[in-house]
Amino acid sequence: MRHAASAVLLSLVLTPALAGAAPKKADPLPPDENTARQRLDSTPRHGEYVDVKTADGTAIRTFVVYPERKDKAGVVVIVHEIFGLSDWIRGVADQLAAEGFIAVAPDLVSGLGPNGGGTESAASRDSVVAMVRALTPEMYDARFAAVRDYALKIPAANGKFATIGFCWGGGKSFLAAASEPTPAASIVYYGVSPDSATLPLVKAPVQGHYGGDDARVDATIPPAQAALKDGRRTYDVHIYDGAGHGFLRQQTGRDGANLKATQQAWPATVAFLKKYLK
Repeated sequence: MRHAASAVLLSLVLTPALAGAAPKKADPLPPDENTARQRLDSTPRHGEYVDVKTADGTAIRTFVVYPERKDKAGVVVIVHEIFGLSDWIRGVADQLAAEGFIAVAPDLVSGLGPNGGGTESAASRDSVVAMVRALTPEMYDARFAAVRDYALKIPAANGKFATIGFCWGGGKSFLAAASEPTPAASIVYYGVSPDSATLPLVKAPVQGHYGGDDARVDATIPPAQAALKDGRRTYDVHIYDGAGHGFLRQQTGRDGANLKATQQAWPATVAFLKKYLK
């Protein structure tokens, strides 16, 4: 079932480029979690929070960043980690906008925190994790559908959307590849594959990025490869030796392996999105 969506502009949160200043050259990689706040404070791109309403009136606080381009752009819906809509996720959104996409990052635990807040209202990261775990599949589906429908109606969008997700969100991004309407592409960062009943329903091309030292998640790759090997569907798998779970956020970890993985994974991600969102 499709869910109605509406949006209310709340605030401008990113600093625009100074008038007359030379445009800043885009950084080639997303920030890690230690540098995300600095990146957000210095970006020239326009970012804003909107409230996206589900069919039952729940307001999903959503961060939207626009690229600097004259034509319409493809949309990338970002499904956050189990740590919610963090500065790091917003930094990834900004980098996707730097690559030419409209980035839409919902706080999927909106309304579940103290005083009806979301990620920003939580007292600790553990509290955010508990909020994410409290989301039922039905709640998640309604929230994701509302944000997706909103994103597709953005006037500057070209009518195509893709998904990208990390950890918990990586698994959800893979699930989106089996949903209707089908994304143009789905990117999975170290997220588990769907179950055997869902894999045959996958229609969207999927690209997966996995740490070589992440056995829990990596054990779910072969079943997906077997299910999607018929040649009619794309499952582009990248496994990075020595990298751990969450390598894109923790780029300084694992004696350089996480940074090396990031340097390989991000250009492949951008190329995959450009291929399917043009």
